[in-house]
Amino acid sequence: MDNNYFVDSDKLSEAALEKKHRLENDPSSRTDHMQYMEGMEQISSDIRERVISEMKSYDYGRYTPADVLRALRRDTCSVEDFKALLSPAAEPFLEQMAERARLETQKHFGNTVYLFTPLYIANYCENYCVYCGFNCYNDIRRMKLSMEQIEHEMKVISESGMEEILILTGESRTQSPVEYIGEACKLARKYFRLVGIEIYPVNTDEYRYLHECGVDYVTVFQETYDSDRYEQLHLLGHKRVFPYRFEAQERALMAGMRGIACSALLGLSDFRKDALASALHVYYLQRKYPHAEISLSCPRLRPIVNNEKINPLDVHEKQLCQVLCAYRIFLPFCGITVSSRESESFRNGIVKIAATKISAGVSTGIGDHESKYTGKENDEAGDEQFEISDGRSLKKMYDDMSGEGLQPVLNDYLYV
Repeated sequence: MDNNYFVDSDKLSEAALEKKHRLENDPSSRTDHMQYMEGMEQISSDIRERVISEMKSYDYGRYTPADVLRALRRDTCSVEDFKALLSPAAEPFLEQMAERARLETQKHFGNTVYLFTPLYIANYCENYCVYCGFNCYNDIRRMKLSMEQIEHEMKVISESGMEEILILTGESRTQSPVEYIGEACKLARKYFRLVGIEIYPVNTDEYRYLHECGVDYVTVFQETYDSDRYEQLHLLGHKRVFPYRFEAQERALMAGMRGIACSALLGLSDFRKDALASALHVYYLQRKYPHAEISLSCPRLRPIVNNEKINPLDVHEKQLCQVLCAYRIFLPFCGITVSSRESESFRNGIVKIAATKISAGVSTGIGDHESKYTGKENDEAGDEQFEISDGRSLKKMYDDMSGEGLQPVLNDYLYV
């Protein structure tokens, strides 16, 4: 992308405004979202076709209370049972679902809750995703941390006691090339036991390089598995290519990554179908790569700076709880992460039922951890990607979890 399409404290150029208007109002001006761009690796896999076929044929209105009760009585939850548990017919049985989910979680994870924190190192982006605060047309303060700044942020975080970090960037190869991310991951290895990344999708050889730099796991949000809705929301950039994004987790596993995470951003499209597709994505990957640690995230759409282009489809806490309980019953061994997008009270409750991992000491801004951890203001920090709801520190989160009889875990993996 030409640099004049970035917004960096200045107003959009006339050419950029014209292009933005065309993208929003003339679908013919957009590239084909199902066609790979130059340099994008194509892999041979049938997982995408299987997931999308199941999602498209999912008629959740046909399930009955009898189907839900039948699913809850079975020892093993089939795909058909899972569909029933996601349906509106299951809403009156949320208490029974929560109890079944709680038992499954205790059976496989005990009382443990894993804690991590995200570190955003850049917020430049070359995509126009209408719901995202980092999108290339949004007038926000852009920033990219130097290696010295990254290491300073990491020191601040590690001194709080945190042992797992998730490194994030905006989706810009120009401003955040793979080599830049790799160097940040090498630094992270000095301070943290576990290192994850949530960046733009890359090819298998690039994931292999990042793994060699110290990355343990890769998180990629598909955002929505509805390809038609995906096309309407992702108007420009590499992220527009639906199949390349879908296959990112599999490329990461092919590259030797220890773990991956899948997710839809609930509220962008029909949340029941997106929840089904997210879980099936994990389900089929688990069977193809049984050695891998595969997990699910379950974010809901949150407010962003200058947001006027997206009206989220409401997903209420009760419905989110239903999705999480269904996930746990269907995928009993799967890690489930609930982010700081959700409220303190919701996260306190869901970790007793289905979730196994939560973030703490969160900042979605760039270079902002010192102010969050020490109270020292940083007037040069880059703007945040979205508003968080639960801003508790690691210590507060740790104490809260311990007070509820849970066992907070900062690290369960040692390199020898």
